[in-house]
Amino acid sequence: MKIDATDRKILELLTMNGRISYVDIAKELKLSRVAVRERINQLIEAEVIEKFSVVINSDKVGKKVSAFFEVDCEPTSLVSVAETLAENPKVASCYQMTGPSTLHMHVLVDDFEQLESFINEELYALEGITRVESHILLRRFKSRSGLNL
Repeated sequence: MKIDATDRKILELLTMNGRISYVDIAKELKLSRVAVRERINQLIEAEVIEKFSVVINSDKVGKKVSAFFEVDCEPTSLVSVAETLAENPKVASCYQMTGPSTLHMHVLVDDFEQLESFINEELYALEGITRVESHILLRRFKSRSGLNL
């Protein structure tokens, strides 16, 4: 699917406000509501839009500790470790990366006690992990989901 300037503007509006109505997008772009709906459906069908979601402020729901981990694994264990970590509800994101670290992971927990428990009982318990490095978030300056177009 070729994305034109109108599609880009629709994606930009949806990124800023995922709850914006077709009518409001149509007004902004001087299109009909039906044309906007069809374009959004095409973007969904082409998997340009993967999903619509809600971004929750983790601090407001009691997840006071945000930690980032770099996890090295034995090559034969990489996929099983990554899949296990991805299933863990404390893991907000998990990526295979280039560079010195094999997996990059973001973890959200209630407190440092829960973080310690996660590290000792859930992370270190996995077979194939050779190194773990952690970084605790002190303050967030910018966080975004979505893509700048």
